[in-house]
Amino acid sequence: MNTLYLAAEAFWGVTSHSLALLADAGHNLSDVMALAAAWLADHLSRRSPSGRFTYGLRRSSILVALANALVLMLVTGGVAWEALGRLVHPTNLPLAGKTMMIVSAIGIAVNGCSALLFAAGRKDDLNIRGAFLHLMADALTSLAVVVAGALVLLTGQGWIDPAISLGIAVLVVLGTWSLLRDSLDMALDAVPRQVSADAVEAYLRSLPGIGDLHDLHIWPLSTTEVALTVHLVRSTAASQDGAQSDTVVLQNVVTALRQRFGIVHPTVQIEAADYAPLCHLSSAHTV
Repeated sequence: MNTLYLAAEAFWGVTSHSLALLADAGHNLSDVMALAAAWLADHLSRRSPSGRFTYGLRRSSILVALANALVLMLVTGGVAWEALGRLVHPTNLPLAGKTMMIVSAIGIAVNGCSALLFAAGRKDDLNIRGAFLHLMADALTSLAVVVAGALVLLTGQGWIDPAISLGIAVLVVLGTWSLLRDSLDMALDAVPRQVSADAVEAYLRSLPGIGDLHDLHIWPLSTTEVALTVHLVRSTAASQDGAQSDTVVLQNVVTALRQRFGIVHPTVQIEAADYAPLCHLSSAHTV
């Protein structure tokens, strides 16, 4: 549906000499690419681990979300550059305001319906959020082009078209910035925003028989899965008394991390108090 509309909008954008329509077509092109990439990332993330890719290809969803944000920024930058050029050097080509309005009104329906399909999953998956933002951005630009077409019909002023296009570009950049920031954070193994590293550490330190911890890392395996590694150090008293067995501690930790923090892939190492100082990862500055 989006591909067919893209072809039609590009054709009428050229024939009506409307930069706003072509700007919207450019965003629709990025939409089609985003939808295809999101589908591909979802497909790849379901593949089983292999000897070479021991986590599978889950991280592809993060890379696609980052690529979607970068492509949308690039396309928007090109539209803004062209709009500034037309404001400085206006074109004498006639604008078909009625055509702009009709084609863009169809675009609102197409992009709005497509966006609704992703609305439910956008909060839990950055990849789906990227596709949703692409579609909502194009619904917004289509609405702006309808307004531009109406103003061109009423006033006959050609500068309205690039001015509206420039305004669209600014709004799209503002809406895409959080996607770019979050996907870049994930690509750099930052702690996911939905997980509080301080809360996780406080919970681990509160465990019975645990005196200290080190080498705590929390990072995203994909746009929906979180991993953790940590070394838990038994207190001296616990080491001597043998309070809870390591097996019991591990079972409790794994269950709590999943239920309380959504961490589905934890790796926990338990160390005796007298061994911890010898661990080469005990320093907070060691990666």
